[in-house]
Amino acid sequence: QVQLVESGGGLVQPGRSTRLFCVASGRTFSRYTMAMGWFRQAPGKEREFVALITWNGDKINYADSVKGRFTISRDNAKNTVYLQMNSLKPEDTGVYYCAAKVGDGSSSAGDWNYWGQGTQVTVSS
Repeated sequence: QVQLVESGGGLVQPGRSTRLFCVASGRTFSRYTMAMGWFRQAPGKEREFVALITWNGDKINYADSVKGRFTISRDNAKNTVYLQMNSLKPEDTGVYYCAAKVGDGSSSAGDWNYWGQGTQVTVSS
């Protein structure tokens, strides 16, 4: 199994920055090379793709809405993936979920096997 625990976020003013963390654990996570991703869900909307990174970082993808503002990275020694979020906008508000899957990443939420419980990010003045 894989356990994912997100942290970070909270209330942030527009234009400011924040950083999300996701720590992974579990026997399955240690056994396979897994892509990691971030998704978000705003109230009344479907969960949407934000960013993904493969095990060795050779593939990184972003949603168009966050490209140039968000940066995903990972530290495999710490089993941690990060999402640096800059120039935040009110439309970035939502619950941010960390996800993991074996092999390459995908922008489709249905392709991911493991999910964290989510962390709230609210962008408001």
